[in-house]
Amino acid sequence: MNTTATLKAIACQVRRDILRMVHAVQSGHPGGSLGCTELMVALYFDVLNHNPAEFEMNGRDQDVFLLSNGHLSAVWYSVLARSGYFEISELSTFRKIDTRLQGHPATHDGLPGVRFASGSLGQGLSCAIGVALAKKLDQDDSLVYVLMGDGEIQEGQVWEAAMFAGGKKVDNLIAIIDFNRKQIDGPTDEVMPMGDIKAKWEAFDWEVLEMDGNDIEEVIDTLRLAGTLTGNEKPVMILMKTEMGQGVDFMMGTHKWHGVAPNDEQLEKALAQLEETLGDY
Repeated sequence: MNTTATLKAIACQVRRDILRMVHAVQSGHPGGSLGCTELMVALYFDVLNHNPAEFEMNGRDQDVFLLSNGHLSAVWYSVLARSGYFEISELSTFRKIDTRLQGHPATHDGLPGVRFASGSLGQGLSCAIGVALAKKLDQDDSLVYVLMGDGEIQEGQVWEAAMFAGGKKVDNLIAIIDFNRKQIDGPTDEVMPMGDIKAKWEAFDWEVLEMDGNDIEEVIDTLRLAGTLTGNEKPVMILMKTEMGQGVDFMMGTHKWHGVAPNDEQLEKALAQLEETLGDY
């Protein structure tokens, strides 16, 4: 188990990876990736039951993570590499021709750690439910985690899946919503007001928790609490409040950086705010 200081150091390096990857190809989605860094570091370096050296697509006897909002691929690739799924140097191929690190994760490239092709929003929860039901059939007690965006849950398929999981008591599933209140076209409350999100999930018979997604200690405590709530005939939802662009002052507080890469000057300014802790690739 890593200490809080170690996890914070990893998170700082992951943020540097995200910025360098997106800058190198002038393409990608840094805002949400920076906002979800603490969650992804907590999952892969503390919470998940997983073994990078024994990765198999069936995920048997290991926790499975699915990234539904696939445009956050930069943060996922960084934590996968930093936790040992593939060489860290491969991060330099992000979004380049013939890379395994495509803009949206895909399975046909055989990248260890990726079991689900994502990019079309709204489908991850349905897939996660399928994996969770398969684990029940296999009498596999490990858990399924899925991350979605708050703009993403405007998709109708999400609510069909929410109804199914609650009604069918899929209780080996922990879903997380990145609740930063911003999407590519502006604030979620302006694009599509969604009202009381917590009440909506509770109405579908989910156990709902809330946390500050940029506080690594609170993230770990809440994920561990969520784990204790599984097996009680309810799926678990975590509403994770985050700041898009967290860690870089000029990227925070705006939806501008949802899908915009920093230029040379902006990269230099951003990296100056993030200590190099484990070595750049």
